[in-house]
Amino acid sequence: MNFFELLLIAIGLSMDAFAVSICKGLSVQRIRPVHYLVVGAWFGGFQALMPTIGYLLGSTFERYIVSFDHWIAFLLLAFIGGNMVKESFSKEEECHDGSFAPRAMFLLAVATSIDALAVGVTFALLPKIGIVSAVLPIGVTTFLLSAAGLKVGSVFGLRYKSRAELAGGVILILMGIKILLDHLGVFAS
Repeated sequence: MNFFELLLIAIGLSMDAFAVSICKGLSVQRIRPVHYLVVGAWFGGFQALMPTIGYLLGSTFERYIVSFDHWIAFLLLAFIGGNMVKESFSKEEECHDGSFAPRAMFLLAVATSIDALAVGVTFALLPKIGIVSAVLPIGVTTFLLSAAGLKVGSVFGLRYKSRAELAGGVILILMGIKILLDHLGVFAS
């Protein structure tokens, strides 16, 4: 997996955090510089931590599932992406309160990074994936997009929330398809 593919996965995974950050931006009367750091650190940190945990779990069981690992990777990414696409069409707007307290941020960070745990399992099943080089772009991208989402929410409101979720879902589904087709030899030279 090359850097561009990792960056696409990072963008796809960060869309949930971006959407929640938009809601945070809506619910805060005055955004301070520290709010950008808090949102970015919580969401970016957990988006990097969860695939690391998933990678360790996947590595533990890799030898048992190596013959069908490409199907697992495809199904996990397609399922995660499909849920994001479905959520993008939901009429329910899930906005949270404006609290930046550790308890509130912890719960949101865990909720928005569960998908990243499954992607970490996928990373363990792919050849030549260094976990540090995989999670670094995910954490940094999520940090930046979460901070941007806070600003977007305070300026534009919910206008971009569903589009962000839709784009993230489509990206993850396409990456899952690519992994499957690569393994099946469709793109072999």
